Amino acid sequence: MKLRIESFKAYDIRGRIPDQINSDICYRIGNALGAFLSANTVVIGRDMRLTSEEFADAVIKGLIDAGVEVLDIGLCGTEMVYFATSHLNADGGIMVTASHNPADYNGLKLVRENARPISADTGLKDIRALAEAGDRRQADGGKRTKIEVFDDYIEHMLGYVSLRKLKPLKLVVNAGNGCGGIASDGLEGSLPFELVKVHNEPDGTFPNGIPNPMLEENQAVTSRAVVEHGADMGIAWDGDFDRCFLFDENGTFNEGYYIVGLLAEAFLAKIPGSKIVYDPRMIWNTLDIIEAMGGEAVQSKSGHSFIKEKMREVDAAYGGEMSAHHYFRDFSYSDSGMIPWLLVAELISVSGKSFSELVGERMAMYPASGEINRQVADANVTIKALYDHFSPSAISVDDIDGYGFEFSEWRFNIRVSNTEPVVRLNVESRGDAALMRAKTAEVLAIMEA
Repeated sequence: MKLRIESFKAYDIRGRIPDQINSDICYRIGNALGAFLSANTVVIGRDMRLTSEEFADAVIKGLIDAGVEVLDIGLCGTEMVYFATSHLNADGGIMVTASHNPADYNGLKLVRENARPISADTGLKDIRALAEAGDRRQADGGKRTKIEVFDDYIEHMLGYVSLRKLKPLKLVVNAGNGCGGIASDGLEGSLPFELVKVHNEPDGTFPNGIPNPMLEENQAVTSRAVVEHGADMGIAWDGDFDRCFLFDENGTFNEGYYIVGLLAEAFLAKIPGSKIVYDPRMIWNTLDIIEAMGGEAVQSKSGHSFIKEKMREVDAAYGGEMSAHHYFRDFSYSDSGMIPWLLVAELISVSGKSFSELVGERMAMYPASGEINRQVADANVTIKALYDHFSPSAISVDDIDGYGFEFSEWRFNIRVSNTEPVVRLNVESRGDAALMRAKTAEVLAIMEA
């Protein structure tokens, strides 16, 4: 039966239960993916949401009917599906998750062989058309195999740091009752760290709120715990832990922008001369570090499929977005929420500096507004108004992703979100926080007019 499925987005599938996503839709998508990939094997994992097991079962049935052997790794994070897809040489992978979305949402993240992303431009539209048509594909040979990759995943994670260089740091880890605690618990026994665990148990009822560390009320919990326990760093994850958010020893939340610079530094110290991919929203701090460390900076459009594609194209060791997505060549160019904090903990251990010392100087050198989101009546009209106002006096204007306007002492990027009905603004300056704040206010005034 023909059906319109509204949950397909630019990079994944997410929607409200049950009208936008339900077991029938999940069955259709599983069946369609099996046909689209002509797959023999597909990995599937799921998060802790109350509907995730039901939806995973429906996806699995759709895949089995299409003749696919389903490799079921159970409760996990998205990066564990990426890892398993590559590690097991599977033809594809599916993670059942809605990450940080509200409790009445769920969704699917899809990859093909070697954990390559499937986005709107590389197959999601075709899979949607197959799923909506509802022509069930039947083939022999399909079955469900439960498989264990956790120990191999943990061993891989530990390979990103030198264990002998790590100091006995105290770290607050806040899984937000998502799945991050599964991975940090697995890492704990091999690390010299004391982990102070907050909301560690996976719980799809979300007794402490949705696992979204971007919300200020959620940040406060981690911040207080860092101060209360005298920790060296705080770490918080979203529900499927493909992003991590870091807090210094004072409990201060650190913008993802400066973490990109830290991780670029970490990789260039390990692999001199590497290529580093970065997104165009805020760039000066990242470029300064890459140049000083002798690396090669490569710019990419924002969004995981674009970053991963560019990294593969240029063979980059690391790619980072200020949205707290961090990508690693040796992790199938995929994003991980575990590798970043391990690398930062190693930097703290080796440098002898506190986290705030590592980032404080960079924040003073390149003050930034952080991403400011605004709903506007017409995004094209808003962006044209900004272009008309600022382009005549700009040193340069780039259009790799929205518009980036550069002046001698400040710059800003304005773009329409790929995933939400908002316009996103980022402003930075060269060592002048007052100028950054003034220019942010000036740009916002034009937007709101």
